[in-house]
Parts: sequence; structure tokens; C-alpha cells
Amino acid sequence: MQASTESTPTAGHSGTIFVAIELSQRSWLATLHCPDRDKVSRHKLEGGDHAGLLALIKRVGERAAATLGAPPAVVSCYEAGYDGFWLHRLLVAGGITNYVFDPASITVDQRARRVKTDRIDGEMMLRTLMAYCRGEPRVVRIVRVPAPEQEDERRATRERDRLIKEQTAHTNRIKALLRLLGMAVGNPRRRDWLSWLAAQRDWQGQAVPSRMRHEIEHEHARLMLVRERLEALMQASASAADPAPAAAQMIQRSNLLRKLKCLGPAFATTLTNEVFYKDFSNRREVASYFGLAPSPWQSGGIDREQGISKAGNPRARCAAIELAWLWLRHQPDSALAEWFRKRTLNAGKRNKRVAIVALARKLMVALWRYLTTGLVPEGAVLKEVKA
Repeated sequence: MQASTESTPTAGHSGTIFVAIELSQRSWLATLHCPDRDKVSRHKLEGGDHAGLLALIKRVGERAAATLGAPPAVVSCYEAGYDGFWLHRLLVAGGITNYVFDPASITVDQRARRVKTDRIDGEMMLRTLMAYCRGEPRVVRIVRVPAPEQEDERRATRERDRLIKEQTAHTNRIKALLRLLGMAVGNPRRRDWLSWLAAQRDWQGQAVPSRMRHEIEHEHARLMLVRERLEALMQASASAADPAPAAAQMIQRSNLLRKLKCLGPAFATTLTNEVFYKDFSNRREVASYFGLAPSPWQSGGIDREQGISKAGNPRARCAAIELAWLWLRHQPDSALAEWFRKRTLNAGKRNKRVAIVALARKLMVALWRYLTTGLVPEGAVLKEVKA
């Protein structure tokens, strides 16, 4: 990288130290551009050594202050990923201006065999940080860091989703084992299911073989543990008291969503914890975060549509599309349901699946307006929600 000149990204930020941090579990690589030096320096740290990172920045800042005669500002960045947002909060608490980059928005070399190393990635992030501070438009997307209370509030929703997947996996495994014998399955989620199974016989009048019975019993025990955890999670969510202000706002928005017919506690909590705790400026930002924005491909005479971007929150997008199907069933007289019926009149299954994505986008925008302005979606029916 070139030294700082009038044409380089550091112009107008001559008193600023730029730091790009490449994170991994084993090691960290800090790439720095200091105003008192003509070259970029790189410093390798142990993974998670935040004290060493702060000491490095302090040491470089003291050296630059001795040369410049004034303490320089420090601006840092790193990519959102495995480490989450704790490092961002640590740097901000230390008086450092930090930005969390969306990794997918950083421009990379388009060659078929792109060279990738931590050194190259660090320099690329550093150039991107300088360009962003210089004011270049759309050079990178910055991740909005949630408050600690907001981040903690959504753990219950994500744990519930994971437990439901485990519950389905255990149930399917039990059904698959009994299917090998041609035996009835019943309802494995019942606590007395094992006693019911003991009375079952196959086509020869034989009970379940001993080894397979032990495997089924172990699988059923895991299933019961998952169901107990699900019940405990639901009770904990219902009995939560004195939440933090940020969490209280999320609960309030969740209760507003539950007033709409078709949205129960699970959908309302998921949408609030994953999406609607954020402050969006317009409907395009809402659709983009859900990943329901179009992806056109236009170049010269080529003009085609690649489908939705799928660049947003996958949990929120899955919930939005599932909710769109439920909206048609429980809100048939709403304007959105009427639009879908007109759009898919005499259409096949594929066209309906395409149109439901458009309906999900419209529905999420309508719910965002409902939460921010109080405007109920046209034709939607409200319900009474018990305290």
C-alpha cells in the first residue's frame, strides 16, 4: 500500500490511526496505518488477546502523539462473524471508533483463482475502512450492533428453533426404526409411549428386537429431554419480569403483533427479536434485511431477474414466508390476501410459490408500518390478547 499522500485514502484524516482486525480462533492479525509512518504495519496476536490489542493501539498512539504533537484519533474495523459484537463494545469502551463490516459487501478480486491470505484480507479491509471514512458511497455495508439486552432477548427464540429441529430429528429417527419392522408408530412424543410400544407386534407376532428396542428407548429419552426443555423455555418466557428498557420495547412490539389475527406468540416473538427491534428508514431497508429484495442482472442488452437476494436474516425470511401462507388462511378478507388471489388467478403451483414471496415482502413492510405508525394492514382483523 502506498504512503499517505493527497490522493490516498488518508487525505483529510492525517491525524487518524486506521486499524483493520482480521479475526480467527487461533490468531488475530492487526493491520495498521499510522500517520507518523509511510507504510502499513502488521501485528500478529493470539486469538482473543484483546488486552494485547488495546496495548498495541495505545503504544502506536503514544508514538504517533510524540511525532504529531497531539493524540491521534483511532478508527478500527473487523468483519462480522464468529466473535459477534463483544469486541466492538470493548473497543468503543476504550474510546475507539469501531465499525463492524458485512463481509459479503467488501469488494474482492474477481479472478477465477483469487489469492486469499490474512495479509491480503487485512489490507483490503484497511483500504475499505479508509474509503468509508473518506465518504465514498456504498463502499461497504455497516452492521448495526444491537444492545446487549436486545442480543440476549433473542437467545430464547433461537434456542426454541434449535430444540424444535432436534425434536423433529428424534421423532423421525424413531419412526424410521419402526418402519424397518413394518410396525405402527403411534405418537412418540407421549410420555407413556414406551409402554404402548411394548404391546405392539410385527406381522409375525414378534415384539421389537432387543437391540433395536434399546436404541429406540435411548432416542425416546432424548426426545423427552428436548420436550421438557421446550416446556421450560415457554414457561420462562411467560414469567419474565422487570426486563431492561431495550428488552421491554421488544416485548411491547411483540404484543402489538399478537393483536393481529394469524400471529401467535412464536411468530410475533421471532419477528420482533430478529427484525423489528431495529429502526429502519424505509420499506426498502426492511425488504433488504429479510433478503426479499430483487437481484437484477443488467448489462448491455442483457436484462434478466435472478430472484430474491437471500442476503438478509435467514431465520426472519423463513418465518416471513411461512407467515404469508398463514395470512391467506386467517386473513382472507385483507387487501394483501385479495391482491394474492388476483395475482395468482388460474396460476399453477410454481407461480403461486413465486407470488407468495412477493406477498411476504408486502406483509413484512405492512407489519413494519403497523409497529412504527400504528397503521393496521388494510382489511386485517384484530383479536383480543390476554395479559
